[in-house]
Amino acid sequence: MSNTRVLVTGGCGYIGSALVPSLLDDSRVDEVVVFDSLVTGSPANLAGSVTDALTFRRGDVREYGDVESATRDVDAVIHLAAITGAASTHDRRAETFAVNRDGTENVLTAAGKFGIDNVVVASSCNNYGRAASTDIDEETPQNPLNPYAESKVAAEELLGEAVDEYGFDGTALRMSTNYGWSPGVRFNLVVNHFVFRGLTNRPLTVYGDGSNWRPFIHVRDAARAYAHAALEPDQWPQQVYNVGSNDANYRISEIAEIVREELNRELNVTYLEDEHPGPSYHVNFDRLDETGFEPEWTLRDGIRDMADELQSKKAVNV
Repeated sequence: MSNTRVLVTGGCGYIGSALVPSLLDDSRVDEVVVFDSLVTGSPANLAGSVTDALTFRRGDVREYGDVESATRDVDAVIHLAAITGAASTHDRRAETFAVNRDGTENVLTAAGKFGIDNVVVASSCNNYGRAASTDIDEETPQNPLNPYAESKVAAEELLGEAVDEYGFDGTALRMSTNYGWSPGVRFNLVVNHFVFRGLTNRPLTVYGDGSNWRPFIHVRDAARAYAHAALEPDQWPQQVYNVGSNDANYRISEIAEIVREELNRELNVTYLEDEHPGPSYHVNFDRLDETGFEPEWTLRDGIRDMADELQSKKAVNV
């Protein structure tokens, strides 16, 4: 694809703030349209990306008119806008479904109306729930354990229906747990949370016994995957991909130890045995290899980079 106009919903968020500058630097992209409600994201997360090639549309994915207006005249859509933080969605189920499921339906409907070439939808490996297998692939039955994952499963179903109805290329990326620095960094993700706690000399708190598995991917690698899928759809012929790497599956107890090692601090690791540890999934990423995309960041590199960003002293002119 060349001379491409790309719409990024949720472009001021954690992944979006890493994705937008990457797209703007790509010679195939003429314009990036960022659509965001600014409820959780901020325009400050786009610092350095505000050029003539960037268009910003404020709106809510729950409002079809907002979505349709933003979608007009674009070639590809990367749909990131969502309520995230899986554990927090137990108390906001209706809102989560309204944004994550119904918002996706609005995006797909608008894409179909305007004949969009390609739609990439953010999904999650969280959808697998607690799986006994240590080789979960895209054919493994999903077992969502929270409204966030349930809404993502529903969004994938809508994508399949829209691809059949409208005929555009559609891909759902079941993303590993993100970590690492971006302008819109989140600290309710385990690696980032542990790094910040460690740098402020607080114990690293693990729910349960820490034996639950998660796959991890650096936020900049996640952004690269979305861009790759949007700009090279022929390389992503399947409708669903797990996104991460086989050697980046870790137990949460291992994450705590690696953070302690990389920060080189005497940090206590406490285990709250009575607390529910949440989902556990050890994921296979062989299908992703077929696309030609591969992550570049290691967990240890990402931890060190996050620590450097949090500790750097940057001059501020008042």
